[in-house]
Amino acid sequence: MKEYEILVETMNPCGGASHAKKEFIEAEAESPESYVREHGKYPILETIENPNGDVTIITGDSKGYLIRYTFSE
Repeated sequence: MKEYEILVETMNPCGGASHAKKEFIEAEAESPESYVREHGKYPILETIENPNGDVTIITGDSKGYLIRYTFSE
């Protein structure tokens, strides 16, 4: 298991990303995808890895509610 620092950004249709509720958590997981599948509220819509190795997973309900998880080791 790896230890991650996770930025969780919760966005609703009215506020969007600029008004997202943000929180940092630390967690151990096999992978970012397994963490989101186990703890996420919505299904995974997109997974992005940046050049620094951080992984961003976007989940949503297809009605405008999104939760974006950014994992850093």
